[in-house]
Formats: sequence, C-alpha cells, structure tokens
Amino acid sequence: MSSSRPCALITGARRGIGKAIALGLAQAGFDVAINDLDISSELDAAVAEARALGVKAAAIAGDVSATDQHERVLDAAEKAVGPLTTLINNAGVSVMNRGDLLEVTAESYDRCQSVNTRGLFFLTQAFARRLLARQRSADLHHSIVTITSANAIGVSINRGEYCVSKAAASMVSKLFAARLSNDGIGVYEIQPGFIETDMTAPSKARYDKLIEGGLTTIRRFGTPEEVARIAVTLATGGLPYTSGQAIAADAGLLTVRY
Repeated sequence: MSSSRPCALITGARRGIGKAIALGLAQAGFDVAINDLDISSELDAAVAEARALGVKAAAIAGDVSATDQHERVLDAAEKAVGPLTTLINNAGVSVMNRGDLLEVTAESYDRCQSVNTRGLFFLTQAFARRLLARQRSADLHHSIVTITSANAIGVSINRGEYCVSKAAASMVSKLFAARLSNDGIGVYEIQPGFIETDMTAPSKARYDKLIEGGLTTIRRFGTPEEVARIAVTLATGGLPYTSGQAIAADAGLLTVRY
C-alpha cells in the first residue's frame, strides 16, 4: 500500500471546524477520509466538496468514543484513500446542559470524557501504532493535530465537565508529542476560542457583546476556515523543529492583560 500524496483522517467533520479542515487539507493536496458518527447528507456533501478539489475523498462512519471501532475506522479510511499520514482529532461534544457547576450530572461528565478524552486517547494510540509499524516515506510529513479548546485553560463554570475534558485532551496531545516526536511524527494542539459554528450559535449574541467590550484583543468571532489554515500549516510540516505546541486560535482571549 503506497501513495504519493499525504492522506488524512478528520474526525467529526461533516460540518464546522472539522469540515473546514478537511477541505483545507484537500486544497493542500491531501486525500481525505472524512469521519462522522453516521453517514448523512451533510457528510456526503462535505465529501463531494473535497472531491471537487481534485483529490480522493471518502465518508467514514464511526463513533470515536467506541474504542472497539477504531481499527475498523482506520482500516476503512486507508482502504478508501490510502495509507494515512495525518490524524486530525476534531470530534467532540459539549455539555448536555449549561448551568451551575453544582448541578453537573455524571451522565454529562462521562459523555464529555468518553468522546473528548478517552476516545481521543485511544484513537491517537491506534493511529500512532500504525505509523510506527510501517515504512514511512521521508517525503511526506506525518502528524497528529488535536482540536481542543480555549477551555483547556480558561475556566467556564457553566460547563465545567467540558473544561475538564478539554484540559485532559490537551495533556493527551503533550504526552503523544513526547512519545512520538523523535520518530518523525509531529504532534500538535489547536485551542480555538470563539469560532462561528453550530456549537457556539446558542451563546453567540451574549459573547458578541462581551467581545465588543474587549473580552478578546481581536474583537470578532473567528471562522472555521481560519482554524483550518492553522491545521493545514501543522499537517504540512510548517512548524519544523517543534514538538507538542499548543496554538491558541483565540483572538487573544487567554492573553493576560491589566
């Protein structure tokens, strides 16, 4: 099994940041396996848009939280587009209900952990094992890029279980960077702040006012395409001689100011 082009699996990518990354990679010449929980018209449309850019693209159904599906998902992706060089860990869930930290349920906590942390850890592990077990082309950059959140650092007490899961996801990225960097596998993290997606839509009006008042140093929401440009830079080896960097795509949200 060989390919002259880099090949990426992007999880949770039927829309939003994941879709933008898939299309950004396709534009950069990657063949792309676009994953989501189930096959849907949105997922098929994302695949069609990627193919229109002149690359191989395939829809791959699979639940990131189900560790027994990981090998099947990776197999299906490689059968469809070729040996994977890149994993984009984008799939994630938010809280079941925003509210008082003292009212967080075990169900919502476990859901965030299952997808955002546990599933992420073991899919990354399975992908890393594949890369290390095969002969890899020196002409292709190999990478793992994990999309976490500004909440990996910034506290949001009305969705504490999400913050905990993203802080843990950030550590997962650091751990795999420490394990894999010397093997020629770049491992990185992107911490998006306020990005215009379906996930942020319910709270956008409230945050628009806070942003206008100076919550961020760049006073606007970001776009999925801006996050995608960062991901493509990382996946194509645009940050050489680096290991485990966390890129804050947050418009200065986490910048300490006084």
